[in-house]
Order: sequence, then structure tokens, then C-alpha cells
Amino acid sequence: MRVLVIGSGAREHAIAWKLLQSPKVSKIYAIPGNGGISNIAECTNIQLDDIDSLLEFALKESIDLTIVGPEGPLVDGIVDKFNEKGLKIFGPCRKAAMLEGSKKYAKEFMMKYQIPTAKYVAYHDLDNAIKGLEEFTFPLVIKADGLAAGKGVIICSDKEEAYEALRGILENKRFGNAGNEIIIEEFLEGTEASLMCLVAGNKIIPLESAKDHKRLLDNDEGPNTGGMGCISPNKILDSKLMAEIKVKILDNVLNGLQNEKLDFKGILFIGLMINSVGAKVLEFNVRFGDPETEVVLPRLESDIVDIFIKTIDGTICQEDLIWSQKSCVCTVLASGGYPETCEKDRAISGLEKVDRDVLVFHAGTKKENGIKTNGGRVLAVTTLADSLDEGRKKVYENINKILFDGMQYRKDIGIEKRKDWCYESFL
Repeated sequence: MRVLVIGSGAREHAIAWKLLQSPKVSKIYAIPGNGGISNIAECTNIQLDDIDSLLEFALKESIDLTIVGPEGPLVDGIVDKFNEKGLKIFGPCRKAAMLEGSKKYAKEFMMKYQIPTAKYVAYHDLDNAIKGLEEFTFPLVIKADGLAAGKGVIICSDKEEAYEALRGILENKRFGNAGNEIIIEEFLEGTEASLMCLVAGNKIIPLESAKDHKRLLDNDEGPNTGGMGCISPNKILDSKLMAEIKVKILDNVLNGLQNEKLDFKGILFIGLMINSVGAKVLEFNVRFGDPETEVVLPRLESDIVDIFIKTIDGTICQEDLIWSQKSCVCTVLASGGYPETCEKDRAISGLEKVDRDVLVFHAGTKKENGIKTNGGRVLAVTTLADSLDEGRKKVYENINKILFDGMQYRKDIGIEKRKDWCYESFL
């Protein structure tokens, strides 16, 4: 099979790495790829919003299977275009992709199908939005409605911060057209959990759980980022809580997808907040999470090509998924200035010194007289181990071998706190 991976991050590197393990794959292509992906795939530079050119490439190269990493092409309707030409592609149709493309749409979907989530109100007018703050207590959350590269969520601790956020989004267009409308949302306390699920027709099948660390600094402090590290499994999602999530969330999601006639053959990522009342949905994504993919796929022992094809064909079942019982730890190395800016073109050294049992998934990198930085999140240093403690030790030993100017990373990925793994601690 000739397989195309669309995207340029560590998530796409992890997908390509997993595809390489399949005997069914004869060649991997990546658009646009990065410095690490180029070692295992043929990379081509096509703009990801140019769906027609992506389709033309897939037809020209006789691509048998396409996996879409980022949300942009999905929201732009790449699945619909590929399906029209009879090409196999893993992902939701354009309408279903609006579960990520519009936070207001996602909230309306949750309310309609009784999926537990935070209280919210949507606004497109600054004056009304400012008045709407009176309906909430602080802290609260303000979100740009559209796609904002993972940066459209602002937690506000007081009115001054909320006014600044609203003006920045609605008046000053901080997030461009993605902020033409905003939602003000109740702030939920608790522990976050990430649950990626395969969706195929009348089935929704959870993958192994993960926990992302979104804040830039240790102890979950500092600004939100795209994710500074991740672990799998997430112990808080035990069998008891998963049974509750199935009844209150997954079954209702599936009912909603079917009632709305949404053609969804891919991954639904569900961001959860766990507290004393159980689990509530923070957000939906319609693709693999990043950095969740980097810790979940290394634990997958099944042939990932079979998983993709069976999901597209609607024949996937839980028994198709075989998982390692090992833990996986990933720490992200970010560039100087991230998440507000990113320092590019910094030479990266020490990659050849990394232990063979440590995976280094490239995100913002490029090949140019060696490997250089080319984005905010640069590398995802990852390993499987018998325990989180062992994995954490291995990851940080190897991070010490890697260097680039401005490199920043969290030192606490893999350290467990009781509230992070014990649901009863909230009760």
C-alpha cells in the first residue's frame, strides 16, 4: 500500500513511524512532513488549505490510504473531496468536522444530546459579551469559536482579564476570523483526561487513555500551550469511570452523530474534566491529539493499517485493538518564546546520542545543514517502560543529551499526584 500522511508535527511523525511497522505498507508519503518524517517518508510541500492540490497529488501517486493529522483540512472538507474520487481517507466529513471547527456548534451538539459539559453563552458583539460576564463567576473561560491553532482558549481570573480577552478577540482580532464569535464558559475544576475514540458508523471504540499537560511550566503553571508532555495510561480513567463515561457521554455522542447523519470514520478526541460530579466534556477534536498520539500509538501492538481500513469500512471492533501493558511518557522540547512566539533556525545537536529505546518524534524541525528548529514545539521525547517512574527517568536522561538555543521543557511530566489518578479523591 502507498500511504499518505498529511501534516508536519510530532503527531504525524508518530503516525508515520507506526505505519512503517506494517508489512502492508510499501511506501509512505508526507505533506509537508518535517525533518524527522523525511527520514521515513517522501515529503512534498503543498499548502494544507489547498485541498484540490492535495487531491491531485493523491490521484497522481495512486495513494491507497490517506491519514489527516491536523484539523484544518478536515474542516475544509478534504474527506468529502477524496470520497468523491473513491479514495480511502481516515477522518470525518466536513459537517462532522465542525465539532472542532466551531466551539459553539460543539456546545449546541452537547446540549441537544445531553452530553455533560460546562455552562456557556455565545456572543459575537463586544458590548453584549461584556454584559454576559455577569452570568458567570470567576475564574471563567473565554474561547474563540473557530480554529485558532490550539491558542484560542483564555482562562480569566477577574473582570480585567476578561475585558482584555474579549477586546483582544472580538475587537482587535487576535485570532482573526476564528474570533468573530466567542463563547464564555464556566470554569471547571478537577483533573483533565484525554480520550481518543475510533468512530465508524454505529460504533465508538475508545483507545487507551492519556493525560496531556497543557500549561507551559511545572506544576501546571504558566500559559496554555498545544501540550508540553503526556502520559499513558491515565489511571483516573479506570473501569468504573469508563463505564459511566460510556453511558453518559459516548452513547450520547454516537446517538447524536447518527441523528445528525454525520459521516464520521476517524478519531473523535474527547477532552474531559474529572471532578466530584464525574466527567464533563471540555472539547471535541476530530483528529488524533498531539501529544496524546505520541504516547498512545507506541502502546498499540495491532497493525495500524488494519485499524485505519476497518474503521473506514465500518468493520472495526474492540478485539482488533491489542495494547501493551507498559506505560508511555512523552516530554515536549519547545523553542524559546513559545507559546507566544518561536525562535526558528536554531541548530539541534545530540540526537545521535539518544538511546535506541527512546523515540524522538519531530514536530517543528527541518533539514537544513543538519536538523534545525522550525516551530514552537520542536521535539517529543518519548519512551515505553514498565512504570511511569522508569519512563520518566529514561526520558529526562535522554533530554540531557539534546541541545538547541532557547530550549525549554517541563521537568515534571510523569510525576503522579493523588488527584490525577484517584477518582475517589474528589468525593
